[in-house]
Amino acid sequence: MAAPDEPRDDAESPETVPADAPAAVKADAAAAEGSSDDFHAARLGGDVDDHVHKDAPDPKDAAEPDDVIHQPEDVQPDTSDESSGEAQRVSADGDEAPMDAEPTAKKRAALIYNPTKVEPEQLRARVAEMAAAAGWAEPLFYETTVDDLGDDSTRAALEEKVDAVVVAGGDGTVRAVAEALTSSGVPLTIVPSGTGNLLARNLNLPLSDTDAMIRATFEGDILPIDTGLARIRRADGEIEEHGFSVMAGIGLDAAMIQNTRDDLKKQVGWVAYVDGAARSLVSAKPFRVMYQLNGHRLHSAKVQSVLFANCGALQGGVALIPDASVADGRLDVAVLQPSGVLGWLGVWRSIVWDNSVLRKFRAGRRVLERRKDTSVRYLRGTGIELATSPAQPIELDGDEFGEATRIYTRIIAGGLSVALPKGHDVSTL
Repeated sequence: MAAPDEPRDDAESPETVPADAPAAVKADAAAAEGSSDDFHAARLGGDVDDHVHKDAPDPKDAAEPDDVIHQPEDVQPDTSDESSGEAQRVSADGDEAPMDAEPTAKKRAALIYNPTKVEPEQLRARVAEMAAAAGWAEPLFYETTVDDLGDDSTRAALEEKVDAVVVAGGDGTVRAVAEALTSSGVPLTIVPSGTGNLLARNLNLPLSDTDAMIRATFEGDILPIDTGLARIRRADGEIEEHGFSVMAGIGLDAAMIQNTRDDLKKQVGWVAYVDGAARSLVSAKPFRVMYQLNGHRLHSAKVQSVLFANCGALQGGVALIPDASVADGRLDVAVLQPSGVLGWLGVWRSIVWDNSVLRKFRAGRRVLERRKDTSVRYLRGTGIELATSPAQPIELDGDEFGEATRIYTRIIAGGLSVALPKGHDVSTL
């Protein structure tokens, strides 16, 4: 077995940590090298009982076996560059309105939208019309800006005691609004807009029927779904916490998003990520991590990417994590650990073919039961903590979130209430 300070294969070795670096960041580097003491001393998930099992082997001993992964079991604003300012409320005509709304005895909804992703006048009018038809007060309207992706607007709406929130924008807007609404009990209606619509896709919502989704705000069904929470430590020791609705990731998937050209994304939508993937794969190098699923033993591994999923479907019908559910109270994790070109072919086969095609058929599932795949490992639990060095890029719901030396993600079971069209089929969620 290789000594802890010897690079394994082509894994990127931890950089020399500056002498003035925060103690926790130094601990993250030591943890990535195989120190279980440093891993636990600098944990971000200290409020969760995820101590290593008493009978767990030392992670240095676990490192070599984990080099073979076995198959089962910072922010780009989602707004225009011309927009600026913090939370911004507008009138039904789109004029600037005071943040404090007139009180009302009727129920009231808030519409939070990204003006670059929708037709504002038309959307405001339809929401106002349906609210009036349902006997609700005139809605409150908020536009996202560079300084407010939607979370500040949502908090302002909650202070006005709104009974429902409607969001229209890209995945970044939905993520910010959902984060602010988590555990509030106020239901969220998602009007699909933009290129991704990942949460809407995972809820099987109608992507092109705006009226159906607006109507759901006033007369639809309410479904509690899970949300994700990511606690991260930057290379300067700063700790941040953000929510995610679909998935978070560290490593290559985040680098892919960083390398996706904004102009191309505007022209061809989510297909632009193929270009980002190609740019990222050229310089992609595996990196070493120490990770621990809540309640399980420590693992040390060489990886290309680790994904933390609340739900598992991507655009184009691709099932990244086929068994992930948005309402099971569990976090699904995919550890991508390909080895060379053939390893990447294994990742492609596992995600695009096995998960999205074969698993749909009984015969295909029998084939998968007999096949051994060393490129992807699937895990499931309530949360997972991961340490690495040097800092790696991270993403939340398709937005780049800078780099981190440690990330702890967990699920808040039933943390978000969503409005669905009346009678919407939830049996497959």
